[in-house]
Amino acid sequence: MKRIGTIDRPRTHDPRNQAPMTVPTNEPIGSATPNVTIIGANDSRQNRTREMQLIPEALARAHMHDRLREADAERRAVRLVTARRMQRRAERASMRARRALAMAVMH
Repeated sequence: MKRIGTIDRPRTHDPRNQAPMTVPTNEPIGSATPNVTIIGANDSRQNRTREMQLIPEALARAHMHDRLREADAERRAVRLVTARRMQRRAERASMRARRALAMAVMH
């Protein structure tokens, strides 16, 4: 029994087993898009599907890259603030030592 498929209930959902689309004979030549081979259409469909599946992965990678760059910048900023604080502390200690030495020499 050969069952003919309809648009709502196709005989198969596998594009390789579907009949190729043909251009109706009553249309003028050049008005319709050219016939596409099933293999090419299937390859492009699979390739597009693969690319679409990889989009979230690429977005996640870009997002992680941005987060890592922000974290690195934050660490550098914290290190700079700490270094400046330590430098000021060292300068104050140096001034106290000079004052103490000056006071010792004066007396």
